[in-house]
Amino acid sequence: MAFLQANIYSNVLGMEVMLNVVLPQRTEKLIGTSTKASSEDVPVLYLLHGMGGNHSVWERRTNIERYAADYGLAVIMPSTDLGWYADTQYDMNYWTFLSEELPEICHELFPQLSKKREKTFAAGLSMGGYGAFKLGLRQPNRFAAVASLSGPLNIAARTEDLLLLRKEAYWEGVFGPLSEFQESEHDLMFLLKESVKAQKNLPAIFLACGEEDPLLHASQDISRVLSEFKIPHIFETGTGGHDWTFWDQWIQTVLNWLPIDDNK
Repeated sequence: MAFLQANIYSNVLGMEVMLNVVLPQRTEKLIGTSTKASSEDVPVLYLLHGMGGNHSVWERRTNIERYAADYGLAVIMPSTDLGWYADTQYDMNYWTFLSEELPEICHELFPQLSKKREKTFAAGLSMGGYGAFKLGLRQPNRFAAVASLSGPLNIAARTEDLLLLRKEAYWEGVFGPLSEFQESEHDLMFLLKESVKAQKNLPAIFLACGEEDPLLHASQDISRVLSEFKIPHIFETGTGGHDWTFWDQWIQTVLNWLPIDDNK
């Protein structure tokens, strides 16, 4: 595998953005770590960070590079600050960057990446789980599978919890007035129900959360709605809290779950 650290310029954000990338690379070593990799139509995972993280955190806190090598998978890890993968009220359009500009930049810089829906995936932890699920709901034609680890997927209905983390001014800078959060483009429950009404072909969905995680209710809530609408999905819990021990373990489960081998 090759590990790249890139400084890219975002026209959407009007600033330099950091990006970590893991790419499959054919290697032959004497210590049992030879890697077979394709040089074209490579499956790609957009892997998103949580609050307090950035483009580097998955590489630093987990063995994502080694895990991805077993699947011949490219991993794109962008930095999106504390923008909640939203087009914010303060004129930083992180959603447009993530959903439109970033894929274009990555395909320009790394032409071996697949453009096929069946080989494109998204996942993330906490805030990144929210972002990955949002990608799946708003762009189901582009993603074959999305996964949320410990994602706050029901925050529009529990805005009082947000105020325990940061001041109201911050949240309203991101999402707009909290009184208008529900049934907005940032409300995942609302987006899910609208997707069902529109009969969209949603991607495969994987949810996981620690049994000691204070955000467990969020995955439980979204799983209940998915079940009510008879939308196939996987929801699993395990020992752990809102921490890297849990996420390092479960990102391995996510990679094993992704339908990569189905598309060879």
